[in-house]
Amino acid sequence: MLKVLLLFLLLIAGIVLGPMMAGHQGYVLIQTDNYNIETSVTALVIILLLSLVVLFAVEWLLRRLFRTGAHTRGWFVGRKRRRAHKQTNQALLKLAEGDYQQVEKLMSRNGDHAEQPVVNYLLAAEAAQQRGDEIRANQHLERAAELAENDPIPVEITRVRLQLARKEFHAARHGVDRLLEISPRHPEVLRLAEQAYIHTGAWGSLLDIIPSMEKAQVGDEEHRIALQRQAWIGMMDQARADGGSEGLNAWWKNQSRKTRHEPALQVAMAEHLIECNDHDTAQQIILDGLKRQYDERLVLLMPRLQSSEPELLEKSLRQQIRTLGDRPLLWSTLGQLRMKRGEWQEAALAFRAALKQRPDAFDYAWLADTLDRLHQPEEAATMRRDGLLLTLQNNTPQ
Repeated sequence: MLKVLLLFLLLIAGIVLGPMMAGHQGYVLIQTDNYNIETSVTALVIILLLSLVVLFAVEWLLRRLFRTGAHTRGWFVGRKRRRAHKQTNQALLKLAEGDYQQVEKLMSRNGDHAEQPVVNYLLAAEAAQQRGDEIRANQHLERAAELAENDPIPVEITRVRLQLARKEFHAARHGVDRLLEISPRHPEVLRLAEQAYIHTGAWGSLLDIIPSMEKAQVGDEEHRIALQRQAWIGMMDQARADGGSEGLNAWWKNQSRKTRHEPALQVAMAEHLIECNDHDTAQQIILDGLKRQYDERLVLLMPRLQSSEPELLEKSLRQQIRTLGDRPLLWSTLGQLRMKRGEWQEAALAFRAALKQRPDAFDYAWLADTLDRLHQPEEAATMRRDGLLLTLQNNTPQ
């Protein structure tokens, strides 16, 4: 606009001043070492005006050329973006079909021009991994990392997921440790951490993330409780492997009272001690647990004990019977303990009390063995027959 105004003013000046200067054009001399240029003032003004017109024309032409180049580049870029959008939609359909080869091909082709290129390359990496092509998966992953400098979490999550798929568990654990430092309550990070910690036996780390899993609502309460128990049992296994029975006892004493009073952990601890041949400590844990809360799993461990004080176990069972009433498991366990001590008459009474409440093939067999010891072969044969019939009845398909 300013240029047009300038030309308009010069034109007016020429119209006004031209007649005034007619006959009084003046004289202009431009002298150099080798040349002398002579002209009138009017001719010089005309030359300057023509020069300005030529410069404006050249500028307009160049601007048109550059604008055309920008439009051309924009057309090519837009064409690639449209093609990338179309290929991404096609890849999503192929993903639903499970055609991972086409998913990788379509997601990575023109991936740089997609609306979300990082997502395209990450999906291409996972598709390549599904095909077992780890080299291509790593290439796509690295390209995604280059494009996602400001938001590395999606790339690192995908990297850990691929490492778990390849059974590179320690590398995956290293990856989730870094992710937890950046985003400690990210649901997917917590799910991957759970897998990595379980496969590497990082039970302490697994216990540490369970509160975060609860806050992020990762899994239901039942799953988290089972996960916690698995972690505790894993730590027991490590303590036993490192120090045997003494190491296991030392580890148990270092736990909080709340942990030691958890029935499921008491059962697991007693089982570990029995396997370590530390029956006295296992018995103490069982008896302490039953004093606080009745749990059938603790009762079931009693016959496995090689106790130096079996009368304490029998006393505990009778106390439970007085408190809870007649229960088949309590009478059956008492009968087994009596059998181990050779008290056949008392054992027979206990098994009869258990069978009176419910039929059980094992109790029939134990009672039959007891009756043999009491020299009652006919009744023993009857008990074996009843137990066999019960077994056949239970194994008959409905």
